[in-house]
Parts: sequence; structure tokens; C-alpha cells
Amino acid sequence: MNQPMLWGVGTSPYGRLPERRVEALAWEAVAEAVRDAGIRPDRIDAVVVGSVFGPPGVATRVQRGLGIRPVPMWTVENACASGTSAYHEAVEAVRAGRFGCVLVLGVEQMSTLFSGAIVPEATDPEGAASLPLPGLYALQARRYIDEFGVSPEQLAAIAVKNKRNGVDNPRAQLRSEAPTIDAVLASRMIAEPLTFLQCCPTSDGAAAAIVGGDRGAADDLRIESSAMVSGALWDHRSTEVWGFASVARAAEQAFAQAGRVPAEIDVLEVHDAFTIGEIITLEALGLAERGKGAELAPSGHTARDGAQPVNPSGGLLSRGHPLGATGLAQLAEIAWQLRGRAQARQVARHGVGLVETMGGGAAGMDGNACVVTILSTQR
Repeated sequence: MNQPMLWGVGTSPYGRLPERRVEALAWEAVAEAVRDAGIRPDRIDAVVVGSVFGPPGVATRVQRGLGIRPVPMWTVENACASGTSAYHEAVEAVRAGRFGCVLVLGVEQMSTLFSGAIVPEATDPEGAASLPLPGLYALQARRYIDEFGVSPEQLAAIAVKNKRNGVDNPRAQLRSEAPTIDAVLASRMIAEPLTFLQCCPTSDGAAAAIVGGDRGAADDLRIESSAMVSGALWDHRSTEVWGFASVARAAEQAFAQAGRVPAEIDVLEVHDAFTIGEIITLEALGLAERGKGAELAPSGHTARDGAQPVNPSGGLLSRGHPLGATGLAQLAEIAWQLRGRAQARQVARHGVGLVETMGGGAAGMDGNACVVTILSTQR
């Protein structure tokens, strides 16, 4: 078995970019990743693309403009976890010796498809009932309020923290002055108790990564673990809120593979499409007991200068959420943090980083998939 390493990362800017072609967004991200890895495009042995709403043949459309020799290419769709699912396949391919160098790409252009919330799949009960994801996350939040006494102010603190971080991210979609808790709560109600400023925006963008073996390069990051789980049945017998169990299963595998415990993680990028999502995810990852995750942001524990910074990029709430690109955008941020190159948003302790991306939500399942990966600067 080979030790997989992260050689390079790159991204496009994020935002509503309907005038740009999907391929152009991808090319920008790939070009930066290739430069960052210090390789020529003809060094790439395979390409894995994560995309949810990309056009048919999106991988080949991207390849056409890259000058990459004819190599195996395939596309992965796993809802919001599409990009990190593609990354996981690349990691396992390198580990097994199938390929020596794999380009991973996540790309999405949503502004030309949706003006607001993503329309649910019509064949699912949620689609038939017109229950989009903001409503599903709102049900999570409502249960946490009723069961654990989570307050609206604690939910809003996630938005304040992540939007404050996003101000210092030049690639983020939303970079306006960070709101106060009162401003978050006063913004337009989307799905009670989640207000407008507690929801991620509709986004376009691309992100890329180069995964290869251990070549002895000082900048390469050690991929200590990568775990991907698919959704399991979720119904009236389930004791946790929707989405919790899939994150917990992936986290358990990732920590076991890396031989680490949650307290050893220095910096995290997690799936915060809605404020309640960060709270539930941190509990599922083991950073807090059930019902206590809402205390982390107000206490400063997850602030950029806190003990375990979470979403220093601004998270999905600020950076944006171009579905297929999101996981690789998170990976790029962790790479910059671990290398000490995150500029104004750099965290103090940055030896070990974690990325979590959860893709939801086929009806009757606790998510489509979840990926958790742990990386470090230690060789």
C-alpha cells in the first residue's frame, strides 16, 4: 500500500457567475492546482470529477481544454459530498497503486438553474410535499431547541463567526461586514427558526486537488485518513436527527484510520449549509457531547483564535456552496491553513486538519453520503 499525499490545490472565485462557462471555472481551479503541485499536466494519470448538476460529459468537457493526455476519467455524484467523494476515490486509487497521480475536480454552476432553494426531487416524499432542504434543516433546529434548549442566539452565533471569517477570504461569495447576532435574527425568516443570514447562498465555482504518492516534497500534506459512508435508513426508529448518524459513522472510521482523537484536530472545515448543520456536525465528530455543540461558537472555542477553529474560510455560509465544488473548496482551505498560507485568516495551531462534507437528502435515508478526511504536516 502507498501513502497518499495531497500535492496541490486550487480554486476559482465563488459567487453567482452565470456569464462564465462551467469549463472555464474548472480550468481556473485546475491550473492553480497543477501549479501548486509543481507538475506538468501530462503527469496526471486519471481525473475524477464531482458534480451534481454539471452538464452531461462534464469531465470530458473540462479535459478538452486542459491538454491532458487521454487518461481514465469519471464523474461522481453524491449530492453535496460529490467533490470529497471524488477525492476519496482518488486517495484510495493512489493508496492501492492503481494510479500515481490523480486530478480531482469539483465544479458547479447553480445560478443558471436555481434562483433560490434547490428544488427537491419530485419522486421523493419531500419533493411531493414541497419540503426543500431549508425546511429539513429547520426541523433539525426545532428539535434541538425543544430537546436541548438551544437558543436562537446560539444558532445565530454560528452565522456571526463564519461571516466574520469570510470577510478575510478574497475568494468568498459573501464578504460584507459581519452581522451582529441581532441582525442575523432580524433577517428575513426562511424556515422557522432559520433566518436568511443562517442559510448558505446559491453559488457557482470550482475547486481542484492533486493527489499522489509520497514523493518527499516539503509542501505535500500527509493524508492520514479518508472515510466515505453512504446513507443508511432513517425513519421513526432513528434516535438522532437526520444527518447525524452518517457523519458519526464517517468520523469514527476516519479517526480510527488516522489513530487520532477529536482533541488532536487543530483546524476544521465542516458542512455548514445552515447554522444548525455546524452544531450537529461538531457533535457527530466528537468535539462536543450531544446537545452541547451550540455552546462552542458563543464560548469562542471554534473562533479563528480559539482552541479548535471551525470554518476559518467563512464556511458555506460565506464562501458559498457550489455543491460539487464545496468539499474540495474545504480541502483547499485546510491545505492553505496547514501550510501556514491562509494570510489574514491563518490560525495559530495548524499541524492537523479535518474536512467533513455531508450530502443530503434522498427520502428515508440519513443523507446520501458523508466524507471525513484528516490531513497533517507530519511525515
